[in-house]
Amino acid sequence: MQKTVKYYYILFIILLISAFFCNFSMAKNIYAGKDKTMNLNELRLSHKLVDLFVKLAEIPSPSRKEGDLSEKILEIFKSNNIDAKYDDYRNIIAKIPASKGYENAPSLLLSAHMDVVGGSEPVNIRLSQDGRYIETDKTRTLGADNKAGVAAILDLAIDMSKTDSEITHGPIEITFTRDEEMGMTGIQNLDTSKIHSKYAIIADGEYLGEHDSEGAGFINLYIKVYQGKGGHSGINIDDPTRINAIKVLSELDTRIPQGVYKKDPKRGVITSINAGVNTGGSANTSIAEIVKDVYQLAKDDKPIPEKYNSKDILNTINRESALNIINTEAYQTYSIRSSEPENEQELIKYIEKQVDELNSKYSGLIKIEMEAKVHLKPFIKSEDKFLSNVIVKAGQKYNLNCQPGSFHAGAETHILANEKKNAKGEIFIPVIIGLANLENIHSANEKIDWSSFLTGRKWLENIVVNFATEKASQ
Repeated sequence: MQKTVKYYYILFIILLISAFFCNFSMAKNIYAGKDKTMNLNELRLSHKLVDLFVKLAEIPSPSRKEGDLSEKILEIFKSNNIDAKYDDYRNIIAKIPASKGYENAPSLLLSAHMDVVGGSEPVNIRLSQDGRYIETDKTRTLGADNKAGVAAILDLAIDMSKTDSEITHGPIEITFTRDEEMGMTGIQNLDTSKIHSKYAIIADGEYLGEHDSEGAGFINLYIKVYQGKGGHSGINIDDPTRINAIKVLSELDTRIPQGVYKKDPKRGVITSINAGVNTGGSANTSIAEIVKDVYQLAKDDKPIPEKYNSKDILNTINRESALNIINTEAYQTYSIRSSEPENEQELIKYIEKQVDELNSKYSGLIKIEMEAKVHLKPFIKSEDKFLSNVIVKAGQKYNLNCQPGSFHAGAETHILANEKKNAKGEIFIPVIIGLANLENIHSANEKIDWSSFLTGRKWLENIVVNFATEKASQ
């Protein structure tokens, strides 16, 4: 009996020790796995797309200062024997011949912009704490808008150009443009006489599966209230002929809508209006004095006071402007975005009516003028749905619901669709697609879901393949 108890006791000790080492080993493996997830370098080694994206994102490329990045991209193109050149505006144009048997397929243009919101400061890149996102150290933007698009297109181009490539495709043309974020001067100056494609994919969306076949135009609305009699805000305050321009502007503003003007259940926001800037009173005098002060301080190599920095300047102007004036002029600007020109004009005519009514009310006392200036024509949906149909079909393989929608902002699609023609004199049929889930773009909190990015790259390849094979079968 004693031997049996001793035997079971020894067996229990052995099992206890085994369990300890087993749990220790499991914990070690779990920790190692977590460490691997959190290691950006290992992620780059595992996924060449991620590595390429990080390489590009680490190169600062603010608008109109994309030189270092464009040189790196050209270097990558040339090292992979891809024909790539600058146009006269230093946009990049690259071309890849069709795969064997698809030489007669129509060419397809893939495009993204090289510039990002942000300055020339270093881009310090890391993985988020949960390992899901690539981000910066929160000191500046990441530039995933639009280096995600650039990296995906460039990675696909590298794979297509390999001698043993199994990717079926027609002729591919690639453009990487400058200055999309500030003025769209890159796409405006793109030499499209060198582009043979009619269909174009702009890889500048914000979420995986985004597919926009139309987009809002942009009109700037300028309101000016002027020719008031003016006077002293105390001595002349009881004179009914002295109308305050700021109050008239405020009265007009209460009649003008703010936000969504028209929305469609399927297409989303159709027309919107946003109040942008208003100025008036003696702010002009205050601003002029501030400019003189800052100029003199800089000339004397003296520090600029905190009240003149960008965060405090509006408050400074507000507090240091004269308040004893019956204001004679005031200004207001609005931005109107719409993908329906008729609805846009309806809104503008409504505002014109409000201006006319107030001009009648204050006739002979003060004047109101309004100017509507087209900043960007709307991107109207094409009746040719071939490219959109290919995009939707290609997305089904990855369970992407990418039905075509509307984009309520300006993009390079607008310029291609309205102002450019290809080498054959054809109007472009462009769409926007999103190849990754991006968050907080244009901010220091910008980040990209790298897993969605890998899927987006596969989707892009499937679009290219389907585009060639679908056209060939027609």
